[in-house]
Amino acid sequence: MEHLPVFIKLTDQPCLVVGGGSVGQRKVALLREAGAKVTVVSPVLSEDLAKLHRQGQITHIVQHYAKAVLAHPWRLVIAATNDEMVNAQVSDDCEQCNLLVNVVDTPRKCRFIMPAIVERGPITIAVSSGGQSPVLTRLLKMKLEALIPQTYTRLASLAADYRQAVKVRFAPEMRRRFWENMLTGSWSQAVLSGQEQQAEAIMQSALQQTNMDFTQGSVHLVGVGSGKADWLTIAALQTMQSADVVLYDRLIPPEIMALVRRDAERIYVGKERKNHCVPQEDINVMMVRLAKSGQKVVRLKAGDPFVFGRGGEEMQAMQSAGVSVSIIPGITAALGCAASAGIPLTHRDHSQSLSFVTAHLKDGQLDLPWASLVAPRQTLAFYMGLSSLGELTDKLQRAGLPADYPIAVIEKGSHPDQRVLKSTLSEVVAKVEQHAFQSPSLLIVGSVATLAQEQLTALPHCSKGLNHVFHA
Repeated sequence: MEHLPVFIKLTDQPCLVVGGGSVGQRKVALLREAGAKVTVVSPVLSEDLAKLHRQGQITHIVQHYAKAVLAHPWRLVIAATNDEMVNAQVSDDCEQCNLLVNVVDTPRKCRFIMPAIVERGPITIAVSSGGQSPVLTRLLKMKLEALIPQTYTRLASLAADYRQAVKVRFAPEMRRRFWENMLTGSWSQAVLSGQEQQAEAIMQSALQQTNMDFTQGSVHLVGVGSGKADWLTIAALQTMQSADVVLYDRLIPPEIMALVRRDAERIYVGKERKNHCVPQEDINVMMVRLAKSGQKVVRLKAGDPFVFGRGGEEMQAMQSAGVSVSIIPGITAALGCAASAGIPLTHRDHSQSLSFVTAHLKDGQLDLPWASLVAPRQTLAFYMGLSSLGELTDKLQRAGLPADYPIAVIEKGSHPDQRVLKSTLSEVVAKVEQHAFQSPSLLIVGSVATLAQEQLTALPHCSKGLNHVFHA
């Protein structure tokens, strides 16, 4: 993070704008909107700025810029002339005087930058690209404007009105829980739909209740899919951002963890093949203990919790302990990896059925119903099969599949460094060793595996050609 996002209170604070043209005029408007006392240094002013000066709304120093004007204790300075040399001089002088300075359209000369702003009453959202792409910043602002209706202004104002009453009614650790309930429940829905009398009744009822108990926590098993952040469901994101504590393992990428609420406790529980730094039973006990202490516990699961993710075991453990548990599905690895590799799991010309199969059984033996797995015109998606690839392909051939039967190996599916290998049952082991494929990798067996094409290297989610397709 190159720039620390902060909000500066400028009410009645002296701020200097160097430049009296159209650019300076826009910066003056922003500063005045924030309540600043604005002074403009410029030989002449634009018509609108001159009008503000005549009305006593701004101060005008009629001169070219000189370092002497920085002698005043300005809270911040903006250089907005049409002369790059003057703007650079303003920046250098401010640096020497330890003044915050912004130079319009010159990020390298800025000590602070001006973001795009979305306002909803007391709620202010700032969007910035660090000065690298103002157009992209404006486009993101437009998306936010569309996503957040103006009715949120009223919601924010009412929340502010009730803040003191909630503070008196609840202990500090309970206030966030109360507001989460109100802002995600019927009260906020009533406000946003304009039913303020109903909203008032709901709020008063909540404030007067004497039996509101936030001491009982909950557990949420959240599927994050194959690790691609923009494939998260809205429910998953909302739950992650309201968590008190998050349990995660090595398959959860940093991009996903970055979306967790910043002040949530993070607990790493490992979980890799033959090396569980925290055994599953201990994870279950930990979740029960945290939930019963009043915490909102989120267990992040790669893929989907109920598809080879041991989510069923965790759910049963919570239910047995009397802990509230919810399941938020995710895009399971077979769906995510196949989509990112351009391999349809079913196809009218190739496959009319699909089987999800784990190659990592509880007893460590690869004892699968091989006869049913080699039925014609079906697709097999093997999870956790890379370490037993040799045995798996051998048993498929012994069960009746030909040696040249297609197979694809997808390493780190949907990630920027994804790789896809197309081969056959008889040759795939050698090819995997040749190209040093590693876990996590998904295996897709079936004629649909032949449909991955070289042009997949240009998929939008891949960057700089890092998505490779190797051919046997």
